Amino acid sequence: MINADLLFDLTLILLLLGLAVAAIHAPKLYTSIVMFIVFGLMLALTWARLGATDLALAEAGIGAGLIGVMLLSAMGRSPPEPASRSRPLQHIASLTLAVLVLLLLTRAAIPLLDASPLLPQQVAQELDNSGVSHPVTAVLLNFRAWDTLLELVVLLLALLGVRQLQPSTGPRPQAWPLLVAWSRVIAPLVVMVGGYLLWSGSHAPGGAFQAGVVLAAGVVTLRLSGLLPNIGWHQWPLRALVLVGVALFSLVAATSAWLGEGWLAYPREWSGGLILSIEIAATLSIAAALTLLVIGDTEELAA
Repeated sequence: MINADLLFDLTLILLLLGLAVAAIHAPKLYTSIVMFIVFGLMLALTWARLGATDLALAEAGIGAGLIGVMLLSAMGRSPPEPASRSRPLQHIASLTLAVLVLLLLTRAAIPLLDASPLLPQQVAQELDNSGVSHPVTAVLLNFRAWDTLLELVVLLLALLGVRQLQPSTGPRPQAWPLLVAWSRVIAPLVVMVGGYLLWSGSHAPGGAFQAGVVLAAGVVTLRLSGLLPNIGWHQWPLRALVLVGVALFSLVAATSAWLGEGWLAYPREWSGGLILSIEIAATLSIAAALTLLVIGDTEELAA
């Protein structure tokens, strides 16, 4: 008798593989984008199945949400795609590369099956000194805070790089009436959910990245429905929001190195307040940066 959990996991694995192949080899670009969005949703479900709720929230919001909007927007600005031609050599090469990567990953993962994980025990031992009670938040904003600071820097550099491309800004079509109606209902819920995710990050799955993604998705929805005016880098409040996360994080790092034990080594009695301040600033920066990446520097809605 096949266990129901095992059957579900095998079905999920086959779905992921099938969607990945369909996204790469679909004959039409639109089909590939749709398959990629569905792949992101299934991958979010996979992370949730593995117990990584934080990754599931981020994947659902970015991989299946904002990136999907960016891809569809890029396709709308691109010239008509040429007729697709079958390329068997390209398919064979991609399949060979995928098999080689799978073998390398399998070889690296097999030794981990017999090894006893030490990191969860170390995190649990130091959790009381981190300023938060959720281990993921403790790792991201205390034990490995440098990684999170660099992620914010990478997001900022990505935004600056996209701005250099100066994408064309054609007239935006009239919003679908149903989207406008639903956007008015969803907007306050987005703010509430984003605030909850930010608040819960200290003791449950959530945090700055997930809250920022939700807020950015809400702003994108309102802009696409025509309920918000033009949003662009030229507006100084948005520039300030984009920079505040990296600026505050860097200020805390420099101050802790000057007055404390080292870069981003928080004093125990201040760690909770510092982490909360960094999370609030990072949430605003992530929301503003993702919003500008998706719908920034566009023209007003065409009449």
